[in-house]
Amino acid sequence: MRRRPLVALGMLGTQLDGKGGPRGDKRWSVWRPSVALCGHEDLLIDRFELLHPTAHTRLAELVQADLAQVSPETEVRLVPFELRDPWDFEGVYAALHDFARGYAFAPEREDYLVHLTTGTHVAQICLFLLTESRHLPARLIQTSPPVGADREDRVGALHGSYQIIDLDLSRYDLLATRFAGERREGQSTLKAGIATRSPTFNALIAQVERVAGASRAPILLTGPTGAGKSQLARRIHLLKRARNQVSGPLVEVNCATLRGDGAMSALFGHVKGAFTGAQAARAGLLREADGGVLFLDEIGELGLDEQAMLLRAIEDRRFLPVGADREVTSDFQLLAGTNRDLGGQVQAGVFREDLLARINLWHFQLPGLRERLADLEPNLDFEVERATATLGTRITLSKEAREAFLAFATGPEGRWPGNFRDLNAAVTRMATLAPGGRIDEDTVAEEVDRLRTGWRGLGALTASEVLGPAARETASILSENSGLALTGRVDADTDAVAAVLGGGADALDLFDRVQLAEVLRVCAEHPSLSAAGRHLFAQSRARKANPNDADRLRKYLARFGLAFVAGGGVEALSGAG
Repeated sequence: MRRRPLVALGMLGTQLDGKGGPRGDKRWSVWRPSVALCGHEDLLIDRFELLHPTAHTRLAELVQADLAQVSPETEVRLVPFELRDPWDFEGVYAALHDFARGYAFAPEREDYLVHLTTGTHVAQICLFLLTESRHLPARLIQTSPPVGADREDRVGALHGSYQIIDLDLSRYDLLATRFAGERREGQSTLKAGIATRSPTFNALIAQVERVAGASRAPILLTGPTGAGKSQLARRIHLLKRARNQVSGPLVEVNCATLRGDGAMSALFGHVKGAFTGAQAARAGLLREADGGVLFLDEIGELGLDEQAMLLRAIEDRRFLPVGADREVTSDFQLLAGTNRDLGGQVQAGVFREDLLARINLWHFQLPGLRERLADLEPNLDFEVERATATLGTRITLSKEAREAFLAFATGPEGRWPGNFRDLNAAVTRMATLAPGGRIDEDTVAEEVDRLRTGWRGLGALTASEVLGPAARETASILSENSGLALTGRVDADTDAVAAVLGGGADALDLFDRVQLAEVLRVCAEHPSLSAAGRHLFAQSRARKANPNDADRLRKYLARFGLAFVAGGGVEALSGAG
């Protein structure tokens, strides 16, 4: 495998690097750390960023010239770097922090070393802290003068020795607390600045921030439609760019739009003439994401052939474009999104088990709006601000209008089957119709009636409500909308079968239909396949030595072309009738 370029960053040692004087060959008889750094035959440095104060430019130029003799393969860049007081911790840290934030790191293409030997002790401490916090995405290197007889290079310079230190971040918990503020800033980025109040959601975002900052492994985002998977993926990319962890773009695609032969070409590219109509080569989405982040939304919609190619690309960073006879490379981080139960799709044979294992290392389940009612008010304010930016007019809410909308939105009538998409649409409509840009009680009343009518039109038992993650209120909704007493629940629940199977429900015997209806109800009330299975098989499982309730329920649902939805509910498998 081709070696990645190695880049060293270090400060000019105004004392150590200046030993021996600028004239004659005396300087070759003494150890100078910046020169010695590039003189080791087993450490090829491709580029050296040498930070120096402008008052010592001549010394920096001398070191640059000497490095050209010691290591002509190394490109030496002189970087003017001013410190008002090199012993002032706050000032030195601020200056180095600004340098780190402004430097165009490309960690997916280059490796970095931070030279700790030169500079004041204060500068060395600051460089250590910035490397530990990953502001400098590098390893540390410490050089030492020769002890006793030491081999010289071809121009007589002394080598000394070196040691590379790869920080184990888990050992520096006390130092890591210095950056708690930055972690909070990162979490705010992931939440788009919304001051969310849900403890569960805030804990989830805190974990996403830690994972996104420490790992380049794939991340799987699941949750109901409209829960914010795409928005979170975009903010993860913003966070990683701000922390110099990626330098490339975010490339996102809804896999449900990739069909047939075009899916392979769209993802992996093709060469000219690969198929009829391929009059020009196409790079493909994976190559476009090189050095950045690839977000595959609705990954469960990919075909099995595309899944196999994707697995190879994730593991080896290599793949074969359509019609090509040579592989290409792309170094990207994968984010995947879905509202499907991929485990159920594996059992049904429509999703690869090995691909699921590869993308499921970090799995975050985003809750729907009904599960985050504490966050509805701050999200309302966010949507009002967004409407202001979109419409170009300042939008406000009267106190009475706010109270009326929140009472409806957080009450039993606030069903929000489309989750945050529904909330965005509601605020957009109110903002557009608000007289003079001020949303009043009448505007809210009109929108509430519109939402009630729209949700009523979905029917009492829709897949997004009765069978989705928000289905914990199914029984009360059925009772209110249908007027059925408890004894009428069988008829209502068998309507749930029709909602999922469509015309296929008419082919079922009444016995099977009633049984399936009860299974659907239990699935709607439990957040996981295992929990629903334990409830359904509570008696028989006690008689089994190794009960596998989840597998029994998965196979039962698969008989009807159905799969469990993570978070609670059931839906038809892709391609099922």
